[in-house]
This record gives sequence, C-alpha cells and structure tokens, in this order.
Amino acid sequence: MAGVPMRQAFGLALAEYGAANPDVVVLDADTSSSTLSRFFAERFPERFFNIGIAEPCMVDVAVGLALGGHIPFVNGFAALLALRALEQVRTCVCYARTNVKLAAAFAGLSDYKDGPTHHAITDIAIMRALPEMTVIVPADAEEAAAWVPPVAEYDGPVYLRLSRDVAIPVHDRSTGLCIGRGIVRRPGGDVTIVATGTMVGRSLRAAEGLAAEGIDARVLEIHTVKPLDVELIRQAAEETGALVTAEEHTVIGGLGGAVAEALAQTRPVPLERVGIADAFARTAPDVDSLMDACGLAVADVVAAVKRVLARR
Repeated sequence: MAGVPMRQAFGLALAEYGAANPDVVVLDADTSSSTLSRFFAERFPERFFNIGIAEPCMVDVAVGLALGGHIPFVNGFAALLALRALEQVRTCVCYARTNVKLAAAFAGLSDYKDGPTHHAITDIAIMRALPEMTVIVPADAEEAAAWVPPVAEYDGPVYLRLSRDVAIPVHDRSTGLCIGRGIVRRPGGDVTIVATGTMVGRSLRAAEGLAAEGIDARVLEIHTVKPLDVELIRQAAEETGALVTAEEHTVIGGLGGAVAEALAQTRPVPLERVGIADAFARTAPDVDSLMDACGLAVADVVAAVKRVLARR
C-alpha cells in the first residue's frame, strides 16, 4: 500500500471486515469524510451512526452498543477522543471494561495544518495511563489495515492510533501481528532503536545510514505501547547495551517513558529519546517538514544513536 494514507487503508479494511463480521458497528462525530469511516457507512448504512460533533456522547453511545453485544469502532480525531471524551473513555469504557474500539485518526502531527489544538502529541501518555486500555500504534497503511481483525476480535478497550497521511512502508503481510509482541524489523548488535508508528520507517532509514558508518543498529517496532513487550526490550538491552526510542509524540509519558520504566525494572542501560520536546508544535505546509522541525528527522535518530553510544 505504498502511497496510501493510513486513514484510507484503515477505512477500507474496516468496511471489508464489516462484511465478514455483522457484529461490527461504526460511529463517527460528523468527520466521516476525514476519518474515512464513510467507506463503512456507504456499505452498511444501517450499522453506521453519525453522532454529530459530540465526542463524549459518541463514546457513551458506543458503550451502549457494546453492552448490547455489538463491536463498536468509534472514529474521530485523536486529539478530541483523548481529551474531549476522556472522562467517558476512562469511566464508561475502561472502568466498566466495555468492548469499545477507539479509532483515533489524525494522530501525532499528521493534522499539520490545523495547529496545536488538533495535534495529538500527548494521547499515548494519556491512554496508556488508563487501566484496562490497550494502545496500538501502526507503522504504515498496510499495518493499519491488518490490525482491524485482531482489534475487533480482542475482548476489551483498544485505542488504535492512526495517522492522517502516508507513512514510509515497512509492513509485510507475511509478518504476523500479535497484541503485546513487538517485531524485530532489523537485526543489529551495536545499539537498538525502539520505534513506534510513523517513526519505524524513519528509524529504519536511520539504521541504513548508520550501517554506512559501521554502526550496526537493531530496529524494534513496538506497535503495542500497552501492554509493552518488556521481554523484547530487556533482551535488546542485554545484547546491545544502549537504546534509543523514537515516536511521533511528546518525549514525556509515551513510548520513551514506557521503555525507561521497563529498563529501570529489568536491565538499566543508557537511553536516548527521540520525540517532540515539551512544547506545542506549530503549523507547516506538510507533515514531513513539521516532523523534521520538531526533532523527528532521520538525522535526529542518527544523532541520538551516536549520543547513546558515547554514554555506553
């Protein structure tokens, strides 16, 4: 699916899976032309519910549908699902452990032109702090589509973080996906780059550049930020002795924080975190230039690897 936006791949996959599983219902907050849940609405209008611009109400409606035996996919902008609807997500979804799936589109900086109010740069930290919530961050369009069946078939709340735009393709259909199990995207023995979401592709490019300089970097994809694959991270720490995390999210409380917690409990080693600084991001003409400006460039990953190796 090279060149296909992640939201489009997910929207098409959700509509396709809806044909195989009649229990799936889809909700949106009057943004279906943006989230592309409209693909499902066009095929199954009787199983699609446009709640209007009312994300908290949408979550509560989804809870009711889940209690009625349906599998609701709640579609909306990540910034609004993680903030405006947070109380409903915490109390009615997580505390009650209802089988609601949050399809959080336009995550990270991918809503680049709408500014800080629509950037979702704290959502991983927020969602992974909620008991019972599973947090999944696909790396590209192919993977976003592949996650639809396992997310639907998992019994419990899921936050599925989706980008608006095109991501560097990394996923192979032959690679199985399992909640809570990371993937070794590239072997290496000198240092480990632990990446999630759109930063997986950039981390692989960084590893290629490092290889040309004689640095053998392992790249792990941690698609499930919660529950975290602690064993895979511990093994990487023991075998390479230094880690770098990379995420399209603030450096506070996201993947970097989760990995730091895991290392502190298992195998402390030097760690550098590549992410957005503790600041709001500005607008930009496109997502790639905004990511680069916010410290998420391939060169930033390379620099972090060199820093951590100097500390090892």
